[in-house]
Amino acid sequence: MSVLPADPHLPAVHLRPPRNWINDPNGLAFHDGHYHVCFQYNPYGPEHANMHWGHFRSPDLLTWEELPVALTPTPGGEDADGCFSGNAVSDGDRLIAFYSAYRIDRWAQPVTTAESRDNGVTWTPRGTLLVPELPDGATMYRDPYVWREAGRWRMLVGSAQADGQAAALLYESEDLEQWGYQGPFLAGAPQLVAPDADTGLGWECPQYLHTNGRGALILGAWDPELGPRRTVVYPGREKDGRFLAETPTLLDHGPDFYAPALLPAPDGRWLLWGWAWEARDPEWVREAGWAGLLTFPREVTLAEDGSVRQRPAAELLALRDERAVTVADETTGTVVLGTVGPSFDLTARLEPRTAGTASGLRLVTSADGAEYLDVRIDPDAGELVVDRNHASLDPRAHGGTFRIPCPEARAAAGTPVELRLVVDRSIAELYLPSGQALTLRFYPTGGTPWRIEARTEGEGVLGYTVGAWNLRPYTMRYASDTNAESTRADVGLVHP
Repeated sequence: MSVLPADPHLPAVHLRPPRNWINDPNGLAFHDGHYHVCFQYNPYGPEHANMHWGHFRSPDLLTWEELPVALTPTPGGEDADGCFSGNAVSDGDRLIAFYSAYRIDRWAQPVTTAESRDNGVTWTPRGTLLVPELPDGATMYRDPYVWREAGRWRMLVGSAQADGQAAALLYESEDLEQWGYQGPFLAGAPQLVAPDADTGLGWECPQYLHTNGRGALILGAWDPELGPRRTVVYPGREKDGRFLAETPTLLDHGPDFYAPALLPAPDGRWLLWGWAWEARDPEWVREAGWAGLLTFPREVTLAEDGSVRQRPAAELLALRDERAVTVADETTGTVVLGTVGPSFDLTARLEPRTAGTASGLRLVTSADGAEYLDVRIDPDAGELVVDRNHASLDPRAHGGTFRIPCPEARAAAGTPVELRLVVDRSIAELYLPSGQALTLRFYPTGGTPWRIEARTEGEGVLGYTVGAWNLRPYTMRYASDTNAESTRADVGLVHP
């Protein structure tokens, strides 16, 4: 039975448990007919502490089941103070998780494993380190990523080096037990990828997307003083066990996206989930009792030019409910296009018909119009600007404006700009036809419904075609449920 939302910012169509802290997606695999999605999880509170692996699985990316906690620290063991990030592989009748074993008395987070032979319900930890001897020169070492290629198993581990370079270290194995160190797969000093972001002094959560002779190395840019920063991608190709990288770029242009993980689907697609952290003050997080969520699963592909292209997984179209907005027209000034619930999927084709004039869409989340999220076309910069400076009337919410490249925005008047915007209560994911994405968190306080507006400045004219659908919640069975399946509405989320 649907109830009023206990927390209007808790997502309905993004994965996370109903309470406590989560961060990096881990252990992504397809095994025995199910997609498995694990994640860093503190079962005791909304802080980064007591790291376990939480676990969901699904046959179709739409109907999910929460399984018992997959990995738990072993008192006195190699992972006594936390089961940190890694991945998983399907090998015959077993799932094997590779993860970082954390102890507060050890600087490194060396690799260990656990395995399941009942489709992820129970796990048996290895108890010892998989790679006990670490390579010389490493000053940070964590986050294994294992895959099978050309008849052998391969593993990357993120690191920082004493010479000031970050590195993804390569290992190989015939049997998943004995691993030989092959050297750095890629290493490099920090490079700027945006005015406010570089590739980092260390790399976390390395992921390797590869197909048809080309590849892309996806890395979390880490700083020893500031911690996690942004997610970068190096396009390129492998030669003789080394990755020949081209110019790095941001994988996601938003402020609240990190530590993405890849899952090779059985139909040949690559799927990717990321961690969207909170963009509000810690006091509010403690009051809410939860922090972090996983992004929509994204289909990721390599384009001809080597760039990584992202779009929401096709299965998610099935979450669309009734069409809330259908409109095509033009405006000078401001026009209301319609209203939506707090979880919706919007597509837009915007055609500025006055050269050099800013225009775009506004999501208004309060009746008086004082609270809103803007998506604007900047014709001078050739970018879309997402502005959340007025997106919450609560001063504990973080503001800022963020930009995503959009060459069509710089073109002559009349060139259309297309976009897809998926909003789920406190997260917005923006996707462009170029395959670029921007993820941010925001915290409306004004109640629902929300309204969509088209806007132009001055005497500018904007043509628009906009469609929006409210979204149904995932079907979710939690580990604590004793009866039949329940939707997210049953745990404090109401149908949009």
